[in-house]
Amino acid sequence: MDKRETSPSCLETHFVDIHEIPEDEEGTSKLTDKPEKRFNKHNKFRDSKRPHRSFSRQVSLETGFSVLNAESKAKDERRVLSRSGTSLGGFGSVQRMGADGRKGDFSIFRTKSTLGKQNSLLPQRKENEMEYSQKNDGTGGLDDESVNRSVPAGRYFAALRGPELDQVKDYEDILLPKDEKWPFLLRFPIGCFGICLGLSSQAILWRALATSPATKFLHITPFINLALWLLALAVHLSVSTTYLFKCLFYFEAVKREYFHPVRVNFFFAPWIVCMFLAIGVPPIIAPKTLHPAIWCAFMTPVFILELKIYGQWLSGGKRRLSKVANPSSHLSVVGNFVGSILASMVGWKEVAKFLWSVGFAHYLVVFVTLYQRLPTSEALPKELHPVYSMFIAAPSAASIAWETIYGEFDGLSRTCYFIALFLYISLVVRINFFWGFRFSVAWWSYTFPMTTASLATIKYAEQVPCIITKALALTLSFMSSTMVSVLFISTLLHAFVWHTLLPNDLAIAITKRRLCKEKKHIRKPYDIRRWTKQSPLSFVSITRKNSPVNKDSDGEKEIGY
Repeated sequence: MDKRETSPSCLETHFVDIHEIPEDEEGTSKLTDKPEKRFNKHNKFRDSKRPHRSFSRQVSLETGFSVLNAESKAKDERRVLSRSGTSLGGFGSVQRMGADGRKGDFSIFRTKSTLGKQNSLLPQRKENEMEYSQKNDGTGGLDDESVNRSVPAGRYFAALRGPELDQVKDYEDILLPKDEKWPFLLRFPIGCFGICLGLSSQAILWRALATSPATKFLHITPFINLALWLLALAVHLSVSTTYLFKCLFYFEAVKREYFHPVRVNFFFAPWIVCMFLAIGVPPIIAPKTLHPAIWCAFMTPVFILELKIYGQWLSGGKRRLSKVANPSSHLSVVGNFVGSILASMVGWKEVAKFLWSVGFAHYLVVFVTLYQRLPTSEALPKELHPVYSMFIAAPSAASIAWETIYGEFDGLSRTCYFIALFLYISLVVRINFFWGFRFSVAWWSYTFPMTTASLATIKYAEQVPCIITKALALTLSFMSSTMVSVLFISTLLHAFVWHTLLPNDLAIAITKRRLCKEKKHIRKPYDIRRWTKQSPLSFVSITRKNSPVNKDSDGEKEIGY
């Protein structure tokens, strides 16, 4: 046994065996070792544990937070979710800026059938995207959670700002890159039907100016009505065809617009435009009476949408009226009044009365809700916006519908008209607040309320013929036509000269949940002090006072717990 201990090879082997033995077996090894070997072994063992002690020295004894862990977590979060707003384009900025140079993946908003065919042709790319999304906590499962499923209405109000909720807040990230130009169909919003609303309502206005006894002295030619009607018809066909292609290829984006609390109301616009075109058809080509099938074709989609929207308002769910009400909600109400006008023209008086009653009941509820500002409980902004002209549309259309049904501008029709006139005046006196806003397609939807008020004024001038009523009718008609002309020229310039008509539609690319997590980990100094007072880890400071202090081989202090 002694020879084995004096053999160099045996010593080396025994030395290796010491390092292989766990800590709980040290007692058996100490019986066979000499004091010098135990001392050397103790130093070797402490040297092997030294990196662990150097890591523990980075722990603050007052707060209990690890500096290294905080820095590593901050670096990981900055890598996963940068604050540039483009981090989620193509499921991650790393993927977008990779060696392959692939840009943002816009196929996440494609129709499911089209997306499935595309993925079957490119399985490798799909696997890479899913593999990368699973690596990051912030972007894992975006295809299911943030694209295909419905976004809660409250999420739109939390992530977006502006009267139309079309601007993303600074601290929010989106699914598509902001620094790239998106495909045309993704940039084509449902709000483009506002152009059709403005032009088709102008066709009705100029028909009334040419045929009304109150404005007969102007001798307006009916060809203006014909030109505007043909222009409105051509624009409506082009806009409808383009949006139909968007439904075919980017149906997921269309669903996002349908769940949007503001844009859902613009799904009434295509059918309201069709009814406007039927009402304002030029006398040269108009039949004596319209066929009831025209009303059935145009009013049926509006009635189905109303059952869906009004049912959500009434049921009191997450999309109840007090939560999603906004000025564009008047569009869903105006459809009833326009439908009642068309029903009266085809000879269905009772149906017209039914639609008028439904529309007026819901108009009162919407008006009271918006007047109290229940959705946001915030004061009106200093910079007023043309979106508030929507308040004029519903009472003006109600007065015209009542006159069309009963054949005279009686007391109830005048009551609705006076309400609209007062709201119109209250907006005109704040004309300075309408300046300073960037042009957008959504402005077109705010022209037809002015046109509807002008039409109601012409009807009132027919019942009360005097200089004041006729002058008021001409003034409002001139303002409405001027606004449409200015917007039409601005639209042409932005579309064909400056190429800025349709920017990236950021509102449809928000995530289902807020993905920025770094704010939860950032603690200010006073928050850390307050946390240490309430934290159960305060025993660290007590242990530091009562625990023995040892010195390692480098002379540094080591706290024993």
